[in-house]
Amino acid sequence: MVRSGPTVRRPVQPWTPAVHALLRHLADVGFAAAPRVLGVDGDTEVLSYLPGASGPEGWARVVDENGLRGAARLLRDHHEAVRGWQPAEPPVWATGPAGTGGPGELVCHGDYGPWNLVWDGVRSVGLLDWEYAHVGSPLLDVAYALEYVVPFRDDAECLRWLRYPAPPDRRRRLELFAAAYGLTSTEGLVEEVLAVQRLAVDRVLELAARGQPRQVAQVAEGFPEVLRERISWTERHRHLVD
Repeated sequence: MVRSGPTVRRPVQPWTPAVHALLRHLADVGFAAAPRVLGVDGDTEVLSYLPGASGPEGWARVVDENGLRGAARLLRDHHEAVRGWQPAEPPVWATGPAGTGGPGELVCHGDYGPWNLVWDGVRSVGLLDWEYAHVGSPLLDVAYALEYVVPFRDDAECLRWLRYPAPPDRRRRLELFAAAYGLTSTEGLVEEVLAVQRLAVDRVLELAARGQPRQVAQVAEGFPEVLRERISWTERHRHLVD
């Protein structure tokens, strides 16, 4: 991915047409937080650049409870914007052909973490990197986000890497995110997080088996074992959240 002035350029992938259809739909319904499709230049897609802080800077922004609530509301707004979307052509996503799903399903962002949000202070104003969009229950996105914003990590990592000034109150943060998203109960959310963590292992292995370079490298570097260790941590420390 390369920024060029007000645009971002990245190689076209087999799932690029599906992502472009999604981004065009979001533009049509007025969802302002997604980049706009500007075209394709040979084997390069061209998207609009969303100004603001992103990447590693997102971790500190979501520590703030206002940042946490705003992230939850942005996810809800995305889900509302895609609810009922039926593209003209059956989309092929990075995870494989899956269309637009069945009852209760929608197109999830698929990688909803603080690093993929664009921040203005502690306001989340944009959402980047849609290449892992896929069909599923909205709770897949919610649970994926919760792993990183609660977060389901030990205190040492929270203090050393994730910008927390003190060990987080994980239960409170889960409740705040759930309420801001619009859930009326937190029951079952830890199980949803575990399910998403297990799915992450399967997905890395599956995409590596298909020859996707990023996942091939992750398997070679032992990343599936890192993901399994995260599952184990959640299983052993769920009392901090439940």
